[in-house]
Amino acid sequence: MPKKTPAPRASVAVPPRSNGRWWALAALTLSVLVVGLDSFILYTALPTLSASLHASTTQLQWIQAAYTLAWAGLLLPIGTLGDQVGRRRMVLGGLLIFGVSSVIASQVTTADALIAMRALMGAGAAVIMPMVLAILPSLFPDAATRRKAVSAVTVGAILGLSLGPLLAGWLLTSFSWGSVFLINGPVVLLSLIGVAILVPESKDPRATRLDWPGALLCAIGVMGVVYGIIEQPTYGWAGRTLLPLIGGLAFLVAFLLRQRRSVAPLVDLRLFANRTFTWGTIAFAVISFAQAGMLFVVSPFLQVVQGNDAQGTGLRLLPMIAALLCGAGISDAKAARFGAKLVIPAGMVVSAGGLAIFTVIHPGSGYGIVALALVVFGFGLGLGLPLAADTVLDALAPSQAGMGNALSRTMQSMGVSLGSAILGSVLNSAYRDRIDSAVAALPGGAQGAARSGVEGAHGVAAQLPVAAGRVLTQAADRAYLHGMGQAAVTTAVLLVVGAALVLRLLPKGHGGQGEQGGQGGHAVESEGGLAEVGLR
Repeated sequence: MPKKTPAPRASVAVPPRSNGRWWALAALTLSVLVVGLDSFILYTALPTLSASLHASTTQLQWIQAAYTLAWAGLLLPIGTLGDQVGRRRMVLGGLLIFGVSSVIASQVTTADALIAMRALMGAGAAVIMPMVLAILPSLFPDAATRRKAVSAVTVGAILGLSLGPLLAGWLLTSFSWGSVFLINGPVVLLSLIGVAILVPESKDPRATRLDWPGALLCAIGVMGVVYGIIEQPTYGWAGRTLLPLIGGLAFLVAFLLRQRRSVAPLVDLRLFANRTFTWGTIAFAVISFAQAGMLFVVSPFLQVVQGNDAQGTGLRLLPMIAALLCGAGISDAKAARFGAKLVIPAGMVVSAGGLAIFTVIHPGSGYGIVALALVVFGFGLGLGLPLAADTVLDALAPSQAGMGNALSRTMQSMGVSLGSAILGSVLNSAYRDRIDSAVAALPGGAQGAARSGVEGAHGVAAQLPVAAGRVLTQAADRAYLHGMGQAAVTTAVLLVVGAALVLRLLPKGHGGQGEQGGQGGHAVESEGGLAEVGLR
């Protein structure tokens, strides 16, 4: 029998005016929309960033990973900190960090500077998302109106996700690359004004002190592991990669040992004794790994190999997003009929089927087969992702909801980070293996640029005589497709293995009955909406 956990913390808030709370909800929804917008806008912009900032594939990985690493590293302590200092104050601080770093990011001139700003943007987003959700129960104490509020915030997140590729394409076609970050500025400013004026403060007077050493151990450990994975294709298994990797694992072990002894842990390790929570979280992380990692791989293919501009690339990603939303729309009905235990692994296998289609794409393939692969892949994601999140929520008793949801979203964010890192590394290694013979005769600088990624190879080819440039371009495209196929196979295998384990080990039951029979209560409702759309 698991030990009893303390009762949920009380929340103190200034009661909002009856109509004012809906205006407050609008301000909070706008805050979520801008974070959702930024979540997908970068995927369309990656090839343009590579060309404009002369960024290597490794640097592109870090532009993405820096954001999600900051997000993952901060999610666990943010909840406790918000309880202490006030959730409205935290949202304002998160918006300020996100907005200022976005504006600075639009003006930087190097990939390394952009990586630093992306880390700050991730830190701001990590504050905004959980705090917006934590405010909703105090704004809407009755369950019926609270569900409407959660739905509104969820729609805002989905709208941001859907508009991201389209907006990025239009901005990159009409303006400089910095516009994809500068656009966040005015939206954040409106959100800041709205939250400051309309949203009441709420905090927990009984909140425990934040475990700062534990938070630091977790953040350093995560950074070390992902750094080693990203840099391995460039430097091999040398000290530059092994030391951070081993050191990161050591810090994570120290973090777990500290959590076992702490009276107020960031992570209650007893949660993992609940198989519904454990395998729901693992499924959530694996599906998020596939989603983020393959978007990182597919966007340069659409833009560089297939020759679409940024706006065309954004449009060509929309079928996947539409299919994801369709899958999510029917997932609850399918779970009610067949059970989440069957539907989650079914979605994972469907996504693996979409990835199998990617392996037969060749340089002469039209968009039709690419669209088919994206639709099948996205539909499977939509089937599995919200149900995995719901399964986690259903496993938690009310007193576990806050910590359990934070832990689940942290694992999901790690899946996102590792998806970009590992699949980017698989792509990078396979690409370099195939491109080496084609660039052997090039001068040192041109050879290095061509080996750094398909964008660099196309840039070098443009400076060569027409015939030589065509040969290099074709070799680079074939090498990239080889790498994309390897990444797709890696992801498909992970999804199929994950599906088999979930089918075997996830307990039966869905719709509020976890192993502990706990219903999540209002904490679950307020946390669940955004998790369902897979927003990192």
